[in-house]
Amino acid sequence: MNDFGHVLWFTGLSGAGKTTTAERVKARLLESGRRVELLDGDELRGTICKGLGFTREDRLENVKRIVYVAGLLSKHGVDVLVSAITPYREMREYARRTLPGYVEIYVECPLEECERRDVKGLYAKARRGEVRHFTGISDPYEIPHRPDVTIGTLTGTLDENAETVLAHIGIRAGAARA
Repeated sequence: MNDFGHVLWFTGLSGAGKTTTAERVKARLLESGRRVELLDGDELRGTICKGLGFTREDRLENVKRIVYVAGLLSKHGVDVLVSAITPYREMREYARRTLPGYVEIYVECPLEECERRDVKGLYAKARRGEVRHFTGISDPYEIPHRPDVTIGTLTGTLDENAETVLAHIGIRAGAARA
């Protein structure tokens, strides 16, 4: 039996619904009696990733730090949910190679919808050139070729998407950890 927790890595554009979905999955896992931590990319940028910019190199370092923390938690049986844009395939492949129990979840949402949802106005600032290296505008987002799970936040409800993720790892709503 593998004592490692799952590492559910939610990737997608800013505003796609990564954190919202991860929070719902976290709540369901907790209801099932599992130990869970959510590592949110925005929060981590203010702590263990503070001082890193948004160049390709800094983004890779950001992911390496998140992978390290996720690995520590996972090896102690904690299910780890990571909500981070992770725009480059090489970053996601690094996480997959490094983390036992890694599950790549592509949170699909059209750019136009992500811009519409943007309460901070970051997309508008990026379009005006005020924010450099903004994923989807001035920096690429490399869509995953073969994610383990794809959910659509424009087409699926929050509960449907959470259930899709949970079903992938063999968890039914209310099921206790074996």
